[in-house]
This record gives sequence, structure tokens and C-alpha cells, in this order.
Amino acid sequence: MVFNSIEFFIFLFIVFVFYWSLFKKSVKIQNVFLLIASYMFYGWWDWRFLSLILLSTTVDYFVGIKIDSYTKHSKRKLWLWVSVIFNVGLLGFFKYYNFFVDSWIDMFSMLGYDIKSTWTLKVILPVGISFYTFQTMSYSFDIYYNKLKPTRDYLSFAAFVSFFPQLVAGPIERASNLLSQIINKREFSYEQCVGGLKLILWGLFKKVVIADALAPIVDDIFANYTTYPASTLILGVTLFSFQVYGDFSGYSDIAIGTAKLFGIELKSNFKFPSFSRNVAEYWQRWHVSLSTWFRHYVYIPLGGSRVGKLKSVRNIIIIFLVSGFWHGANWTFIFWGAFHALAYIPVFLMGRNTIYKNSVVGENSFFPSLVEIGQVLLTFSIVTFSRIFFRSESITDAFAFIKGICSNFTYEVYDHPVGYRMIDYYVLIALFVLYEYRIRKDERSPFKFKSKIVRFIAYTIVILGMLLFYDSNIDRSFIYFQF
Repeated sequence: MVFNSIEFFIFLFIVFVFYWSLFKKSVKIQNVFLLIASYMFYGWWDWRFLSLILLSTTVDYFVGIKIDSYTKHSKRKLWLWVSVIFNVGLLGFFKYYNFFVDSWIDMFSMLGYDIKSTWTLKVILPVGISFYTFQTMSYSFDIYYNKLKPTRDYLSFAAFVSFFPQLVAGPIERASNLLSQIINKREFSYEQCVGGLKLILWGLFKKVVIADALAPIVDDIFANYTTYPASTLILGVTLFSFQVYGDFSGYSDIAIGTAKLFGIELKSNFKFPSFSRNVAEYWQRWHVSLSTWFRHYVYIPLGGSRVGKLKSVRNIIIIFLVSGFWHGANWTFIFWGAFHALAYIPVFLMGRNTIYKNSVVGENSFFPSLVEIGQVLLTFSIVTFSRIFFRSESITDAFAFIKGICSNFTYEVYDHPVGYRMIDYYVLIALFVLYEYRIRKDERSPFKFKSKIVRFIAYTIVILGMLLFYDSNIDRSFIYFQF
């Protein structure tokens, strides 16, 4: 069941009606109902994997209680390692087992030894496992660092782990934000629901009109990159930048908007990263929940930036390599992470990694300065180039793609693989960028207009756009489901 399907909206309507009509008087009953609905939502893909969520929930629930019951540091640390080993082991088996086996076989093949791949298993990757394992681990970490007291309400904790709007692709929530809201009574708010519906509409627009519309073009160029000149390859990876942003940020908007319908506020996951002025600012705006997770639970425990320049650089490299590996069991993601580390380190060494933390491009004026435009274009180019590794099937394909850009720099007009006019897509992206620039100061208010007429026009354009660009023949699942 995906967000951009009829089945989901029927499911959402039924859950919403029951949640606020039959069960609004008791938060415990609401939480039980949320838990059942979340398990139904997840079980729609494969009910067998519900056992993994249940197991992860149970382990970290009892680990949290155990950590809190001890004052001795060694005992607390032992139970923390139970959580880490269990969750990382679970993630490692389902996501990385075959990767390590295949890499081991390849290494011996390079040395001249032929090892049969009898150890390779047909392991199916459970949807969302990277997200909910990190969410439960953060709970154990926060208790260990005395930032949180464990809950004894198992059903509420289970609802926190499996909360269906953000279960399969985030945002990765911390218990201090999400669990505290689940435990406490929620009140129906008309304004909150309207805000949620607006975010859902905007998220669907980004998914259907931007991501899904660009998918056939990107797929064609990356599948046939050896036959296209440099101009087309550059076009392909540039459009992929817009595709993956529309896809993932669209999902996050729908997730945050859906949570609002149930009186719950999730953390922002995207803050217009396309307008970042350096790579450090980009990572403060892109997939914020994952970036902050690694910062709080890996980077800072390693010493962060308080251990001298050399060790700080080491920590940065570790963070980006682990982040790349988190995205998938492929060397392409490790190269992608390494590339971002190399791009981030100069910004860090120059002390410019936090200068844009509390500002946006064109902060005090409608138009950005020429310097800011140059910074944004350079950052976008660096990030887009890195996505060659992110999108390619293998390292060989990635470097061959780059070679095609560097060695075949000729220009030809690209024709849409299905025969549509490419000019329509260029205009669409230009208008999309301009509109996002207009709302860049508030990612929670995509339709913030004083005039009701202007709002109505905006809603009409968005809905007509979805009807115009909707294509039932393409895969409508979200890119980050595979992670």
C-alpha cells in the first residue's frame, strides 16, 4: 500500500473516521487502534515481516527498562550493546548478507581462487527496515545517555515504532518527540487537519508531477548511457536530482501531513536542499532525520569536532561512509558517501560548515545575490554529480557514465522515450523551482497565500497537474522504499 494509491486513501479515510469518532475518548484505545492500523498498513506488503517489527519492538522495550534499572555504567552499556547488536544484526542480515558474501567471492576471484557462491541466500529486503531499526535504537541510546525515561506502556511504544505514516521511509523520529505525543491525549484540531491535507496535496504533486513524470526519462538515459552524448547524460543525472528530491521529499510531506490528521507533529525531513549554498548546508536540509541521527549517535560519541582537526576529519569520513552504506548494499553507495565526505571536508576546514545554519538564500530580499546564485549552482552541481554513483547499478557503470560525459562532449536534442514534448518538462521544472524558492522559508506551508482566490488557483493548478502528468504505466513506488 503506497501513499499515491487509491487503496491508501480509502484506508486513511476509514482509520481517520474511527480514530476521531469511536475512539477519541480514550488515548489507550486510540493507540491500540493506531497499532492495529499500522500493522495492517505494513502487512499489506508482506505480513510475514510483521514479526520483525514486533521482535524489534519487544527487544528495545525491555532493553530500555533494563538500561534504566542500573546505575552502574558497565551494566547500562552491556544492555545498550544488546540493542545495537540485535538491530544492526537484523539489518545486516536482511540488507547486507549477500553483499558481504558476493564481495568475499569477488576478492578471492581477483586472487585467482574460484569460490562457489553456495552461501548466497535469496533474502528479501523488508520494506522500511533501515528506518524502524534506527528509530528503536535511538530510543535505547536516549535512555542510556539519560535524555529519556523508558515507558512501561508496551502498546504505546509499539505504536511509536510502527506509526504508519512514517514507518517505511521516515522521518526517523526520536521518542522524545513522537512517543511523548502518542502517550499523551490528542485533541482534534481543524486547523491542524487542514495543514495536513495541504502537505499531503503538495507531497502528491511532487511525487506524481515531478518524480513520476521524470522517471521514464531518467530510466531511459541511465539504461542506455553508452548510446547517448555528454549533453544527454548531463540532462539525465540533472533530472534524476529533481526526481529523487520530488520522490523522497514528497513522501515526507505526505507522511508529515498524514500524521497531522491524527493530531501528531513529525519533524521536518527536507528544508529546500536545492537552495543550499555549500555542501554542509545541503546536509542540514536533506534527509534531516537521518543526518541528525548520525550526528547524535555516531559523530558526537566519536568526539565530533571537539577532538582536533585530524580526528574531526576522520569522524566526518566515517559518518559519510556509514551513511552511504546505510542507503544500500552496493559499492556505489559507499563511493557516493566518500564523494560527499571529500566535498564536505574543505567546507569544514574553512570553518564554513555552520554559517548558513539559521538562514536561507535571499534571506532579506526577494531575489538572491549573484554570489548566492553562484553558490547554489555550484552546490547543486556537486550534489548532482555525486548522484551518478547513487543511481548507477554498479561502480563500473558509474565510471563509464562519467567517462561518457568527459569524452563525448557533444550536443544533441533529447527526445522523450514515449514521445512527449521535452519543453513541457523543462518549463515544469523551472516553475517548480521558482515556486519552491517562494516558499523556501517555511517547508510546512506550501500554499501560504493571503488571497483565497490565489489559493484556489494554486490548488487547481496542482490538481490539474497531477491529472495531466499521471501515468498508470509506470512504477509508482517510492525510491527510498528500497533502503
